[in-house]
Parts: sequence; C-alpha cells; structure tokens
Amino acid sequence: MSDVHAQTVPFVRKSMLPEAEPPARQRGVPLWLRENLFSGWFNTILTILGAAAAIWLVASILPWMLRGVWNADSLRECRDIVIERYGEGVTGACWAMIRERWPQYIFGMYPQDIFWRPTLAFVLLLVAIAPVLYLSLPRKLLIFSALYPALAYWLLWGGTIWLPVMVLVGFALGWGALRLVLPRFGAIVATAVAVLVPVLWWGLLAGDAAQDLQGLVPLALRPVGSAAFGGFLLSFVLGVTGVSLSLPLGLLLSLGRRSDLPLIHYLCVGFIEFIRGVPLITLLFTASLLLNYFLPPNSDFDIILRVIIMVTLFAAAYIAEVIRGALAALPRGQYEAADALGLDYWKAQRLIILPQALKISIPGIVSTFIGLFKDTTLVVFIGLRDPLKGVTDMIRQTTAWKGIYWEPYIFVGALFFVICFSMSRYAMYLERKLERGH
Repeated sequence: MSDVHAQTVPFVRKSMLPEAEPPARQRGVPLWLRENLFSGWFNTILTILGAAAAIWLVASILPWMLRGVWNADSLRECRDIVIERYGEGVTGACWAMIRERWPQYIFGMYPQDIFWRPTLAFVLLLVAIAPVLYLSLPRKLLIFSALYPALAYWLLWGGTIWLPVMVLVGFALGWGALRLVLPRFGAIVATAVAVLVPVLWWGLLAGDAAQDLQGLVPLALRPVGSAAFGGFLLSFVLGVTGVSLSLPLGLLLSLGRRSDLPLIHYLCVGFIEFIRGVPLITLLFTASLLLNYFLPPNSDFDIILRVIIMVTLFAAAYIAEVIRGALAALPRGQYEAADALGLDYWKAQRLIILPQALKISIPGIVSTFIGLFKDTTLVVFIGLRDPLKGVTDMIRQTTAWKGIYWEPYIFVGALFFVICFSMSRYAMYLERKLERGH
C-alpha cells in the first residue's frame, strides 16, 4: 500500500474545471456531415454521385428558367425575345403564359366577374378548418365549421340560399331523432331512425320548403353550372370534400370489418375489397356513365357530385384498412381495461381505443389524403378540366400558346407540391403534439 496520505498531499483542487467544447470533428456541421453523408465508403460514393447529379440538373435547368420571359402575348413572341437578349440557339422559359392564363389554372371557366365567390369560399375554408386542425382555438368555432359546407355550396354554385339551409335542417332533424330515440330503443334503432328522418325530409319536403321560403324571402346568387368548374378550384372541391367525408366513413368501415356480427362484417369486407381491387379511373367512368342508368328518367345528377361520391368511397376503403391496422396494433390489454371499467362498446371506442389508434394511423391517413388530392387530376378522363391536363390542353388549343410544353407542368407541379408538402408537415406536427411516450 502507498504511504501517501491525505495530510501529505501538497494540493487538492477545490473547484471543478469548466466544461470544454468537444473537438471540432465532434460537433456542428463536421459531425453532421460525417454521420449522415460520409459515414462509410458506400455512403461517401452515394453522396458524391448524388451531389454530381444535383449539380448537373441545376446547371441544366436553372439557366433555362432564369432566361424566362414574363411579358409576352404569345409563344412566338417569347422565343423572339429570348433570341434578341441571348442570341441564336439559346432557349428560355415562357412564363408569360402563366402570367396571362393563371385565372384558368385557378378558377377554370368560372365567370371572371364573380371570382370573389370562390375566393371568399377558400378564405372561409381556412377559417372553418382552423379549429379542426388546432385544438388550442376556441371550440365555439366548430359551429362555423359545421355550417361551412352549406355556405360554400351556395357561394360556389349559387342559386337560392334556402336549399342548403334545408339540407342543414335535415341534419338537425336527424340529430334530434337520434337524441329522442336513443334512450328508449338503443343505438341500432336510433341510428336507423337518425338516417331515415333526414332522407325522408330531403326527398319529400326540402325542395318545396326551399321554394316557398325563396318566394317569401328571395335571397339568391347567380347560378353557376358544374361545367364552369376547373383548375385548382375543381381539385379543392373534390379533394376537401373527399377528405372530409372519407375519414368518418373509413372509420366506420374499419369498425364494421372488426365487428362480431357476421352481416356487418361481411358487408364491410366485401365493400373494402371490391373498392381496393378496382382502379379509381374505373369508378370515375362509372360515375360519369353508369350512375344515370340507376336513376329515374330525366333526373339531373350533377357530375361533380357523382365524382365526389366515387372519390369518397375509394378513399374510405383505403382509410378503413389503415385504421384497421392501427386497431390491430393496440395491445389486447387496452380492450380488457375498457371492459373492466364497465364501458359499453361505443364509449370504449371513443374514449380509449380510437384516440390511440388514430394517433398510430396518422402517417397512413395523411398519405391517403395526399394521394386522393393528387388523384383529382384523373377527372380529365371524364370531361372535367383538371389543372394538370384539362386546363393545359385548353390553353394549348389557342393559337398564341400552341406548342408550349414544360412551363404549365412546372407551374401546376409546384402548386401541388406546396399543398401536399403542407399536408405532410402538418401531419408531422400532429405526431409530435400527440406523442406521449410509452
């Protein structure tokens, strides 16, 4: 053993040394580069090849975009201006087409003198979805969110305001019937009555009531037919409506597929598997051509409404499978805990099961919504003017812009990217907000 004791030690430090920064290679940008881009020989090769490809693409595309012309009346004039500025053999983008024809890409063939109506509908849409997306906002705003669909329909299609009001009255009657019947006859009978009452109201009385009220209090906007819809206005109408309706429908389908009742189970399985096994374009052709054969003669079933129905059913089938996977991922103990608390089926789903399942399924649900919004461009095959091809072909048919190619696709693709990227970022925000650890 050593003969050195505490009394013989000449000095003992009384305070700790301050923490020193790590070496330069172990912090900041160098550390990030080494861990993410140059962590091994294979990643280093991929990083170099990726950087070379990115540089080549930027060097090829950026000069063409920067040499673009914003003020011209035709494609020929654009090309002449580029040659005059940069010399023979040089090409440049013709952004003048976007500057001149952007109303068609946004509003389609909607009458220009009433552009304020879809613009106001879009602004009110942001107000309506705000309390749904951000729980910190006052819950009273959800009343406006519930009323917004009727208001948006009136602004976009016009006509008498009393027709959408009568539609809302039907929902109110269904809710009243549900609250009245539920305590006496149970959930199944109450649900059936809550569905039957508004259907009878809409089919038998709503139209006449709307006409009578219009005669007493005339309040209407200039009607606009669905044929005038196009561009991103059409995509937003289809996308927002499809997203809003497909989520609750997909939720019910997922619960029905896991039901112990054979009739409900097999009906939901058959519907989901049939829809997922058929391409969306087939359903759109069905909406365009076949639905009229199942309607009474001389009935006018709006084409956009038909497309909304098919798009909603298509997205609901995929959302049902996403939510079913989340329900299957929950531990069995969660269901047993709900039973131990004495909760019935619907209370257990609402308070315990679905909040956890929906949190798990957020990435899959948002991916389905993004795919649904992009698939709205397929309506061009049934004669509607989508922003990608329908409006672009319409503009190309004019003499001034005949032959233009890349510019419209870049413009439309950029807008789609901004919208879909915003949806994905909100999904990431929601995941972080709902993360509570395990």
